[in-house]
Amino acid sequence: MFNRTTVTEFLLLAFSDVRELQSLHFVVFLMIYLAGLLGNLLIIIAKAFDHDLHTPLYFFLVNQAILDLGSISVTIPKPMVNSLMNTRVISYSGCVTQVFLFMFLGSADLGVLTIMAYDRYVAICQPLQYERVMNRRVCIQMAASAWISGILYSALHTGNTFVISFCGGNRVDQFFCHIPQLLKLACSDTDLNESGVIAFSACLVLSCFVLIIVSYVQIFKTVLRIPSEQGRHKAFSTCLPHITVVSLFIFSGIFAYLKSNSSSTSRLDLVVDVFYSVVPPVMNPIIYSMRNKEIKAALRKLIRQRLFMINKMFIFLL
Repeated sequence: MFNRTTVTEFLLLAFSDVRELQSLHFVVFLMIYLAGLLGNLLIIIAKAFDHDLHTPLYFFLVNQAILDLGSISVTIPKPMVNSLMNTRVISYSGCVTQVFLFMFLGSADLGVLTIMAYDRYVAICQPLQYERVMNRRVCIQMAASAWISGILYSALHTGNTFVISFCGGNRVDQFFCHIPQLLKLACSDTDLNESGVIAFSACLVLSCFVLIIVSYVQIFKTVLRIPSEQGRHKAFSTCLPHITVVSLFIFSGIFAYLKSNSSSTSRLDLVVDVFYSVVPPVMNPIIYSMRNKEIKAALRKLIRQRLFMINKMFIFLL
């Protein structure tokens, strides 16, 4: 009992031991990271500078963009540095921080997605009450509740994970610190801990998923009663990006967590982990920008303004 080795660092899963491939992985992750940063920053900047986007929907969208920025900043930079420096090490404190932030940002993101479904429900099913129901104070309270709930949820799971002792080695079969993989390194039987984590997470996801489904059932009932085809199409078009983002977030997460119970690790598992943790935050701004005319108009206006200012500065310098 007293001969357990204290773990001071963990070894993350490497994408490759070949130096050339490590450099390739660094470049690929750098491009993905920059794409995620640019996409989410454009959403935030467009909302800040375009007064037409100062509505509850885009307020919550900015919250999601901030959470997505944090999410990719938690998972991607460390494997990039490891690939560049030809190392796999992450400190114990760094691993704790990574677990906490990843769980916090993911759970808060799910909360914001649920709130956005409710926002669409009020906008389509109760349009006359929308400004009263979704006023500024209520929106701030809803967003704050998602962030605070995410912090509490993450603190619970992070504390439950790192209160145990690790004596099964320090090799994490994941490219970032992930609770299911860390529990496999525990000294004692962690089946109860792992089952508790999965059960509690499943309850959270299921409750949010049910609220989203109920909201959209009511939305579809209301939309189908709209007499004009143009009106129905407009109503559906405001919901489609959100439905796509929710589906990508929930189903990729469920698949990744179910896969985490596997005792073996393959390259396919690594691809699944990358897809689950990296792709949604990078794809979300693309999905919203492609399907939302107001965001596209705001981005075009923003780009034209920046180009105009650059041209004026260039002419002035000449």
